[in-house]
Amino acid sequence: MMLPVIIGIVVVVVIASAIAGIYNNMVTKRNRIDNAWQNIDTQLQRRNDLIPNLVETVKGYAKHEQDTLAAVVNARNAAVSATTPEAKMEADNVLTGALRQLFAVAEAYPDLKANTNFTQLQSTLEDTENKVSYARQSYNDCVLSYNNAIQTFPAVIFAGIFQFKERQGFEAAEAARQAPTVKF
Repeated sequence: MMLPVIIGIVVVVVIASAIAGIYNNMVTKRNRIDNAWQNIDTQLQRRNDLIPNLVETVKGYAKHEQDTLAAVVNARNAAVSATTPEAKMEADNVLTGALRQLFAVAEAYPDLKANTNFTQLQSTLEDTENKVSYARQSYNDCVLSYNNAIQTFPAVIFAGIFQFKERQGFEAAEAARQAPTVKF
């Protein structure tokens, strides 16, 4: 009579431990996504802080490129004011395209390209872009791992119960995949 009770308790403990392990795994992966997004956000803020200095430097050399400068400033302002990860991703794509256009335009100004302040800002911004790219890759890796975890058996059963939702990875906009066109 005692043996069935002990077996029942062991089975309950094993099942509860398995459920707790699955739940903890999903929470850990979700937290990694949030952390990876914070890393992207930090690098985007760093880039946004550099852009006003870059625009001011270019203004002095490329006075008739006001449309390009305005596009960068507007894109930066949209990126700064975006509040959700999705909105930030979209605004970041627009800003990346505007910066690519700005650097393409800068190629036409030898004095600007020789300016120490501009080259230093360009180098710092390129370094930041590399960090943003790495942070995006890390974020997408975390999203993939999390989505796999909540969509595979048996976790998929508990993901629904505990309301773990699929996350979207970072995707570059179509405009960011194309080379900028420069017209003179």
